[in-house]
Amino acid sequence: MNPTKLIDRIFEPRRKQIEKYSEHAEEIQEKVLNRLVTSASCTEWGKRYNYKNIKDYSGFNKLPIQTYEDVKEYIDRMRHGEKDILWPGQVKWYAKSSGTTNDKSKFIPVSKDGLKNIHYKGGKDAVALYLGENPDSHFFEGKGLILGGSHAPNYNLKDSLVGDLSAILIQNVSPLVNLIRVPSKEIALLSEFEEKVERIASSTVNENITNISGVPSWMLAVIKRILEKTGAKTLDEVWPGLEVFFHGGVCFTPYREQYKGLIKSDKMHYMETYNASEGFFGLQSSLPDPSMLLMIDYDVFYEFIPLDEFENENPTVVPLWGVEVGKNYAMLISTSCGLWRYVIGDTVKFTQKNPYKFVITGRTKHFINAFGEELMVDNAEKGLQIACRETGAQVLEYSAAPVFMDAEAKCRHQWLIEFSCMPDSVEHFRHVLDKALQSINSDYEAKRHKDITLQELEIIVARPGLFHDWLKQKGKLGGQHKIPRLSNNREYIESMLTLNM
Repeated sequence: MNPTKLIDRIFEPRRKQIEKYSEHAEEIQEKVLNRLVTSASCTEWGKRYNYKNIKDYSGFNKLPIQTYEDVKEYIDRMRHGEKDILWPGQVKWYAKSSGTTNDKSKFIPVSKDGLKNIHYKGGKDAVALYLGENPDSHFFEGKGLILGGSHAPNYNLKDSLVGDLSAILIQNVSPLVNLIRVPSKEIALLSEFEEKVERIASSTVNENITNISGVPSWMLAVIKRILEKTGAKTLDEVWPGLEVFFHGGVCFTPYREQYKGLIKSDKMHYMETYNASEGFFGLQSSLPDPSMLLMIDYDVFYEFIPLDEFENENPTVVPLWGVEVGKNYAMLISTSCGLWRYVIGDTVKFTQKNPYKFVITGRTKHFINAFGEELMVDNAEKGLQIACRETGAQVLEYSAAPVFMDAEAKCRHQWLIEFSCMPDSVEHFRHVLDKALQSINSDYEAKRHKDITLQELEIIVARPGLFHDWLKQKGKLGGQHKIPRLSNNREYIESMLTLNM
């Protein structure tokens, strides 16, 4: 008998639990909230906001909304070893994420409870739901290639780590999982990406790989190296048992056609996961449906702000059972990692209720995150300021967008800039801006490392008046209409370029 069918019986009770999402979402989320508030009532945060007297959501929603800047000092104290601050006990692991206005990086606490009841629970459910969708799977006849990042000691505290979430997950994963996972922990946690790719390619080509997991842009580099080493034209020639790619981190749309070209097998499936540094929130529960199921019985309580109210001083905030289908929301989370009514920065739109399914629609601010770089407008403004200072330039208007990978896996950011005072050299300006962005944003720096994922940015000099003419063409001249500074697709910049004659 197919061993996957035998092992799948273990997942059947969990799938039945998930079916309850359809009828009992409000009840499930209220239980999660009660569990979180009760657990944290004796922490410094819980005492400050009188968690012992919070009995239901009507009491909880009076607490202030938090950004990273609001809790940064608490997290820094936790990183130095203080206990019972935002969550009971000592939190030893911190997921490094892209920065804020004032910092190059954020450090998101990852507690033992969060690892078990959010992140690892999500990983198990990904397999459970995939097997439910694909009953003819041979998933457990081979191994899974999990592509992760790296970590480093946190302030030299014993057993305390800071780094990519994926590295923290690999570091702490059950030994049983290691039996069906490649590469070895030693290779998986290497910090030098080129060496990691080379050693993954060498150590896995002779394995029977049935599933791969990771960020599409990083995984593409691994796949291309494996094909180079083996001389194979497609990945299923190397791993004929390959059947699913669990992907997340960046939008898969720009990569989908490339993966179809590299993996020709008609049994190949793609399953999106929403596993952020702050938590595991969603899973594609139906392979033909691109929307994801919101995972509502983890240690995560969800709230939502209508996006058109996000900048308001006192925006409307609704729990899950208060959302409307088809409306854009900024998402707030409260978790067993010690984040409370925390603005995660992502925007979502629900496609249905009962069960609640959604798609990620973007970020709360303009950004470029085509390759996992999470470049924000604030980063761009600071980078341009440095480049102008060093080259004598003055920037009048600008807009930037990604150039997606071509067949040679080349990609970059393309900047269309109208100068009011030209730099001493456009090439010099380009180099300085690229270096400045790396110094400001750690994710951009990582993707630019040795040109592996991102090439050096490109600058196109806009003719005088281009942006004015573009707004005029759109009927948007006037003080309330602004040039889109950063965009995650090429819609705006392409229309601008047609006017740059």
